[in-house]
Amino acid sequence: MPQPEASGRITLWEIEVFVVTAEDGSISAAARRLGASASSVSQQLSNLEAAVGTQLLNRRERPVTLTPAGELFRKRAYKILNETAEAKAELVKFDPTALTQLRLGVIEDFDASVTPSLLAQLAADMPSTRFLLETGASHRLYDLLDIRGLDLIIAADMGAAADWMEIHPVLSEPFVAVVPKGRVSGNDHLTQLKRMPLIQYTKRHHMGRILADHLARQNLTLEHRYELDSYHAIMAMVASGAGWTILTPLGVTAAHRFLDKVDVLPLPFAPLSRTISLSARRDLLGEQPGLIAEQLRQLVLDQVVIPSQSRLPWLKDQLRLL
Repeated sequence: MPQPEASGRITLWEIEVFVVTAEDGSISAAARRLGASASSVSQQLSNLEAAVGTQLLNRRERPVTLTPAGELFRKRAYKILNETAEAKAELVKFDPTALTQLRLGVIEDFDASVTPSLLAQLAADMPSTRFLLETGASHRLYDLLDIRGLDLIIAADMGAAADWMEIHPVLSEPFVAVVPKGRVSGNDHLTQLKRMPLIQYTKRHHMGRILADHLARQNLTLEHRYELDSYHAIMAMVASGAGWTILTPLGVTAAHRFLDKVDVLPLPFAPLSRTISLSARRDLLGEQPGLIAEQLRQLVLDQVVIPSQSRLPWLKDQLRLL
């Protein structure tokens, strides 16, 4: 494929667009992640290829793949972006208010409550900063933090932390049983739940795999026909009487409009909990991750912990700030 004459000018934006496109394997996916149009992403890739004088991506393939030259260039591109991130980190330590961009990843559990409030507070504290928000499953957010696609994330812990991470625990929450209103009574909840289908949270996500493993450890075989990845869809089905589910107080709160049609109970077998933490690359944002974690804890206390404990007093010792 003939290339336009190289101009020799390469911008950081072109390099970032190239790296994200290579990671996502799609121009449209890269555009969504970067907050740009697909045509803009395509143009930046063309500019970069013109500047280096060779083809870097096979854009007609699905997914988009790297050429041999693209594989070689990607190694250099990561080094360039890493050096840039470290330079920014040094400036942030000097003047945290001068941060021009913050790429924040947050689990969908906080979408309806905590995330908007946190962004409003951060915008007031950092008036010169542009905020880019990525919402998704915890494993996806950790992957983006690992490859420097995000600056900090708020997600469920997934095991041992890498040595490059700083972690600020925020919340410990139990898993709970959510059942159709009035369908379970008395003391033997498990026997009654076994008569109803379990509406599972998808095992494609980390939380779903944790739940499946926990049920296996209890030697429990429960009838299930549905495996969904949406709190709202799961809660809607439970509210309609289609079955019961296992979620966390955050998941239940995220679909709060169904609360008057369900009962939330302790698990009728061995308890299980998870931790939500704010994580960032160590030393890259100075004191900012710790300060943001403090703001987050207060918001979680006001918008999640206190309302949930008010509705369900038995959560008092299980749903707590860290």
